[in-house]
Amino acid sequence: MMKMDELPLARQVDLAFRQMHKELSMLSDGTVFLQIRNNRIGKFGIRHYDAANWTESGSVRTTGGLTESQRLAFRNMALEAIKRKTWSHGEIQFEFAVRKGLLTATVQYESNYNMAALDPSVVHV
Repeated sequence: MMKMDELPLARQVDLAFRQMHKELSMLSDGTVFLQIRNNRIGKFGIRHYDAANWTESGSVRTTGGLTESQRLAFRNMALEAIKRKTWSHGEIQFEFAVRKGLLTATVQYESNYNMAALDPSVVHV
């Protein structure tokens, strides 16, 4: 049996999206984030600003979340996006929204570097 940290990054992304399945089915917008260290997902989740779903009377609007086909398309977009990642440490954020029944999504890459791990040959004083 393969350990979680031995799984390819694409499989880890697939597992993260499967874990978020229920939450995504209740949200029509938000940001999925994947924090990556040594090409392994450490922390992942969804950031969501819920104030748009409240009415002036204080009741919650009932808006549908992503459909099954939208969740699959979103997951496939994320799998394609990690192929473009060129670093081993950082975060990927996927903003998504359903507008007029259509899923729109964007991706943002953030690379992180550690000063303690700098290659001495790169440092010129």
